[in-house]
Amino acid sequence: MHLIFQGVDDLCMLEGCAMENQPNPVSELFFGRDDAENDLTAGLLSGMVFQHTYAYRQALSGRTPLIIGRKGAGKSAICRRLASPHGHSGTAVLITPDDAAGDEIRRFELQGVSSDTAKSLIWRYVFAIHAARYLCGHARAAHGWRSRTSVRALRNFLETNDETGDERLYERLRRGILGLQTANLSLKAFGIEAGLGLSGASEGARASRQLEILEKGVAAAFTELGCSQAHTLLFLVDQIEQVWTIDPDSHALVTGLLLASKEVTRRYGNSVRCTIFLRSDIYDTLVFSDADKFHSDELRITWSREELDELVLARAAASLKMELTREQLWGHVFPSTVLGEPTGEYLFQRSLPRPRDTIQFLNLCQQVADKRGHRRITEDDMLTATGQFSRWKLTDLAREYSISHPFLAQLFLIFENNGYVVMLPALVSRFEPHRDRLQQDFADYAESLTAQGILDVLFGIGFLGVKRGRGVVYSDGGQVTLQPGESEFHVHPCFRSALGAVDPADLTPYNPSPIRNLYAGNTLIQAATGSDISFSISRNARLLDDIVRACERLLRQLMRAALPEDMRAEVQTRISHVMDDARRRREDQRDASQSDVTTHVLGASDFLGNLAVQLGEHGFREEPITRRLDDEARALIRSAGGAVGGGSGSASPP
Repeated sequence: MHLIFQGVDDLCMLEGCAMENQPNPVSELFFGRDDAENDLTAGLLSGMVFQHTYAYRQALSGRTPLIIGRKGAGKSAICRRLASPHGHSGTAVLITPDDAAGDEIRRFELQGVSSDTAKSLIWRYVFAIHAARYLCGHARAAHGWRSRTSVRALRNFLETNDETGDERLYERLRRGILGLQTANLSLKAFGIEAGLGLSGASEGARASRQLEILEKGVAAAFTELGCSQAHTLLFLVDQIEQVWTIDPDSHALVTGLLLASKEVTRRYGNSVRCTIFLRSDIYDTLVFSDADKFHSDELRITWSREELDELVLARAAASLKMELTREQLWGHVFPSTVLGEPTGEYLFQRSLPRPRDTIQFLNLCQQVADKRGHRRITEDDMLTATGQFSRWKLTDLAREYSISHPFLAQLFLIFENNGYVVMLPALVSRFEPHRDRLQQDFADYAESLTAQGILDVLFGIGFLGVKRGRGVVYSDGGQVTLQPGESEFHVHPCFRSALGAVDPADLTPYNPSPIRNLYAGNTLIQAATGSDISFSISRNARLLDDIVRACERLLRQLMRAALPEDMRAEVQTRISHVMDDARRRREDQRDASQSDVTTHVLGASDFLGNLAVQLGEHGFREEPITRRLDDEARALIRSAGGAVGGGSGSASPP
């Protein structure tokens, strides 16, 4: 029994059953939980729903042990999949430090070595203990009752140093830190007596020597057992962001982890692998001498439109418990178009390209429709969800980067109720009144709080895109940074609704009545609006024709204007409204009073003048179309004044 979708009405029914007896498909629809941990237990992240992306395949193979991605990009989903029985064929050890463990590592220092090196030693200790515990259990289960010499040595070491229990990472770290700092680890199991012959050596030298002996013991056990590749031990380190702050000790914590992961591979060969999942905003702040050695290990998670589409389709089908085609999803469950755009394009363009955003957006559409009792998600449901989703994402973006860029929420205010196309001069003009206050409130970041600095930040986090060639490029971590000469920027569609930036520019809509008095001090307006005005029908027609001809000249000039494409289209629409309205009034001008025509001309003049001012505010003050708008606005005022006095019409050339 399965659901069948039948066309434009809500004719969804269970095969062979009356519609009233079948569940509402919208109520059944669900795209999963926001986070991988809950999605595994109470969501959809299992079985065929999990997407075997390139990043997952590379992590599974071990070719790219460093998986980097933004929040919500799917790092933890890959990690949890590898840790599950359906993932890695061998044994996986999941390490997710909490605040207590993070504090222990941050505070760990050793005299005689750098902070990065000290942190790497404690991470190596954690890996070595986990490997030793694994070997002791694996040897007994897979290699018979007779223990190998090397495995017995590991078991004795663990018992002597109280490492046989299954304690939290915090407890293991505390014991390891104490042992490494005081050279107090018992190494008798490996035939080494206390002291190590390093009297007078630094803390760092003693700790390093102790660790090397332990690691040699672990490596010997792997060699003696000779396990196949199917028994590879895999360390998975995730959620480092839970213990990371902007301070140097946090940087050393992460850098030490990376260095330790390299050392694990070097010391244990193919027997052990270590895969680390890092947020891109953390990784991109790291500066250390060996950073160039990790380029071949890196893989940044990116999602294509097609991959997200597959994810959505799989999750929708799983929740509805039926086979589902794209045509059914984007035509029967959801409307086929929203605001004239194909629904899939509408959704994916208005969210950042990562699974969490897509899941949240679609779940919100479902909730809106379900609350309204709809059996299909309508265009209006999606438009309602768009506003709420945009507000969520703007807030989430500030939270995501609250540690590295705590000033973001203040920067977003600069873009409120303005157009989504932002030219460099306009951005500089908008930012300047806020610069001193921001630099004072966020003194530690003052060097970045310049016009160019905030552009780099906003482009880097995906809030702003840059016009390159014929398209707009939004950063996904792999884009080239902003280049000199780039001056046209676009607010990402995801955030436009929340900011009230739904149009390319904040251009005033055309409304010829009442007059907005841009040129209220001009004597021509005062003359043209006098109470004793007397017009003939031909004079009214001539004034309206002046508006039409002015708009035609402006539209021709606009075709050559160096405006952003979206903004040019918006300006063209506004000017066309003025022209079309004048033509309609020209056809019906016999019914218009004499003062109505004058008011209409002055309203058109006022609108064109306002348009010139607004383009200037957007950074196009010296653009010829801006000057031409101002000229035509003033010419229309003269035309109205000339009509009053019986003079000539528009002063602009044809």
